[in-house]
Amino acid sequence: MFLQATLINLGLLAGLIILGLVVGIPIALLQVYGVRPLRWLASAWEGFFRGVPALVLLFLFFFGPAQFGVQLSAFTAAILALGFRSSGYQSQIFRGAIQSIPRGQMLAARSMGMSRLQAIRYVVLPQALRLAIPAWSNEFSSVIKDTTLAYAIGVNEVLRQVRYIADRYYELAMPAYLTVALIFLVLTYGGNWLLGRLERRWALPGFPMRGAEERIERGREIAAEAAR
Repeated sequence: MFLQATLINLGLLAGLIILGLVVGIPIALLQVYGVRPLRWLASAWEGFFRGVPALVLLFLFFFGPAQFGVQLSAFTAAILALGFRSSGYQSQIFRGAIQSIPRGQMLAARSMGMSRLQAIRYVVLPQALRLAIPAWSNEFSSVIKDTTLAYAIGVNEVLRQVRYIADRYYELAMPAYLTVALIFLVLTYGGNWLLGRLERRWALPGFPMRGAEERIERGREIAAEAAR
């Protein structure tokens, strides 16, 4: 039963991560390259969805549309609420990655005859997406646990199943919660392991991978001690 319910959590994760990615990248681009009014709108979007608690967003997206005659399923409302929230965080991940690309690359692309949009699409963005993987893995670790909040609006995900068991069989509550903790530990570790491999495979020449600078510095210290 827990494993079947976990599939719902994974479905929520896939939906909100994709939505956050699709919305977060344009928000980041507008904050870096947009004209001032668009930068303000992008910053307002990012600030709102980062500033409002996840549970409040879930209630707003689930109960709010019904006030205007629009009925959303609990699953859809959860994806929209958590996905837009993730877009605010992802936008800052991608904004930092975009700004880490040396300014000279944009100038070189423009000097070769590329338009600004072409330079962003073919030069800046492909590098920024690869540089964003380490920070994006942290967002993955966060949102996979946020999917359990969807039980508050009636999504039959794994935590809701635990509540059913805890309400009926109190003595099984602790084993049930420990089982769910183990499930999410495995999912989080497995996802970060895959993203770590992706990070190493797509590492950009000239940009140290996560932890590489520390290893290099430690190697220098060992070499210095051996020389003495």
